[in-house]
Amino acid sequence: MKEFRFIADHMLGKLARWLRLMGYDVLYPSPAMCDDDIAWLADKEHRILLTRDRVLAGRARGAILVESDMLEEQLAELKNRIGLSLELELSRCSVCNAPIELVDHGFARNKVPEKILIAFDEFWYCRRCRKFYWYGSHVENMQLRIRNANRD
Repeated sequence: MKEFRFIADHMLGKLARWLRLMGYDVLYPSPAMCDDDIAWLADKEHRILLTRDRVLAGRARGAILVESDMLEEQLAELKNRIGLSLELELSRCSVCNAPIELVDHGFARNKVPEKILIAFDEFWYCRRCRKFYWYGSHVENMQLRIRNANRD
């Protein structure tokens, strides 16, 4: 289990998804949630608030103002500021943040495209939103972006 828990404001949806793919517990509230409620929830659940909003960052205890709008730079900022470990770890759903689990190959049958079922042996599944994951060619691109972030 990863040591850091976050809540990302509505300006950091992409960062939230990527942190989830790295195994971090990241809440991403709806845009309708006001800044005061986001700050309150971060405090209540002992989460680090990630925001690009200077005013919100100044009001919320322990908030991190994310300076960059580029994903790799955002990840590097977190690595350098709090020692965040940047490595892909399929343990959380990138969509809903729930834990995902390795499932039997047969479980994926008729639920993922046949060509994917033939090409891959391992599948992870989110029981909350019913999304499947596998280590496809997209993972190489993700690894490259993470390596770039680790260089900074």
